[in-house]
Amino acid sequence: MKLLLLEDDADMSAHVMRLLRGASHVVDHCSNGRDAIFLATSNDYSVLILDRLVPGVDGLAALKAIRSAGVQTPALFLTAVQGIADRVDGLDAGADDYLVKPFAGSELLARIAALGRRPPIADAVTRLTVADLEIDLLKRSVMRGGKRVDVQQQEYKLLEYLMRHAGEVVTRTMLLESVWSFHFDPGTNLIESHISRLRAKVDRGFDSELIETVRGAGYRMRAQ
Repeated sequence: MKLLLLEDDADMSAHVMRLLRGASHVVDHCSNGRDAIFLATSNDYSVLILDRLVPGVDGLAALKAIRSAGVQTPALFLTAVQGIADRVDGLDAGADDYLVKPFAGSELLARIAALGRRPPIADAVTRLTVADLEIDLLKRSVMRGGKRVDVQQQEYKLLEYLMRHAGEVVTRTMLLESVWSFHFDPGTNLIESHISRLRAKVDRGFDSELIETVRGAGYRMRAQ
């Protein structure tokens, strides 16, 4: 795969590039966010690997700019910034995964492989519809009843997951792992607060409520 690495620490970048090239990946490297934006928006990469703490435009702002430009290449934050709120911020900015330094090389390679296996948008479903609720996966836009619904990045990911599993009960664990890439329970009301905000945007003011709580089990998008 062709990868982009944003990392300003010389020793760390050398280590990661040796690891990636040793696994037969082609790697472009840059050390600041501005260059990362230019490279990511002018080249085709399989995965973006981004540090957050880099000079000038930081990794978080760089990814937001990349997503705003319409580039949906899978992105992994590889960073020492490790608080739960920091992880959420990274995922809200458009990251698909988040790995904290120090890390095991085998885990980094496995996560990159998993991201690289995702089908290109051109080969995937580009629109999801449940009742009068619709997501355009190319534009990453949401409409209900013909009206645009403005959602934040993580709310969008949550809604997309619920719609892809319409009619099915999805558990808290499923949502934490699939939407937030958390393989542990952070012990917060993270999911509940996002569900509440999402309901306020896609259910409130409409004739029917599509997102329901299944007591003792999780949540379900009504398949109407």
